[in-house]
Amino acid sequence: MFYTRVSSSLKLLKMSSAPDLQRFQSRADQADQIISSLKQQLAGLRSAAVVNACEKEVSILSEENEKLRKEVESLKRNLIRAETRNGVTQVPLPSRTANTTSAPMPERIPESAKEVKAEKTVEAKPDEKNNAKKDAKPKKEKKTPVEESAPVDISRLDIRIGRIVSAKNHPDADTLFVEDVDVGEATNRTILSGLVKHVPLEQMQNRLGVFMCNFKPVKMRGILSQGMIMCASTPEKVEIIDPPPGCEPGDRVTCEGYTGTPDAQLNPKKKVWEQIQPDLRIDDNGVATYKGVPFTVEGKGICKSATMRNSPIK
Repeated sequence: MFYTRVSSSLKLLKMSSAPDLQRFQSRADQADQIISSLKQQLAGLRSAAVVNACEKEVSILSEENEKLRKEVESLKRNLIRAETRNGVTQVPLPSRTANTTSAPMPERIPESAKEVKAEKTVEAKPDEKNNAKKDAKPKKEKKTPVEESAPVDISRLDIRIGRIVSAKNHPDADTLFVEDVDVGEATNRTILSGLVKHVPLEQMQNRLGVFMCNFKPVKMRGILSQGMIMCASTPEKVEIIDPPPGCEPGDRVTCEGYTGTPDAQLNPKKKVWEQIQPDLRIDDNGVATYKGVPFTVEGKGICKSATMRNSPIK
């Protein structure tokens, strides 16, 4: 009797445990799949992090490399300019695509080495030397068509009315005035003139005059002069040219028939002023002229010298 009951109980236990075991097994399989998927995702994240870190590092290195390249190019240009000033002729190196078996050309050839041994040095061809000299020289700004082709006449000069706001004696030169001049620009110009022996200082204050405004600025006893006041001038006497009544600083002075545009700045090597100045004169009536044509401020009149006649303008 007892055996029969135990046997029945075992059968019931086996029947009830089978579905539970299947569920447990299924859940265990699902857990394994989830763990496997998580491992794959984790590996992918690690790989992506490494790639991002590498790309960031590559970007930083590329930027640093570009900065270094620019610094090297700048130093190279400075070196070439310095060597050129010291008389070292620059010879271009062969291009990278050139045949590597050809004899290398010297990077620099001192100008003083006119005779060299053929077995030690490869002499540059004339065309290559000319090209090297052109390359070594700093590039000059292209001149405007006005400066290249304009005739040499008074239209090349930037002559304007200016007001001497104040004037004082040069601290280191007994014959020079230092003037603060309004010529119609945003800021006043400093202009020096050798009028100490000819015009009293008090007559220089708040005075209108005719000024040359496109000379290259030049230092006079340590002070930069940015123009010139135009005067009737002889060895015995110098007199400031007076503008017509009603003029304002910045008014342009022209001569009828000469309609060109002033140079931005006269090139001292071209001697433009030196070619024009001999034709600038005060005539018999005291009128400032160029080749007999009066200095005119449009709508206001002509420029004159108060007392001087038949004298050069300087």
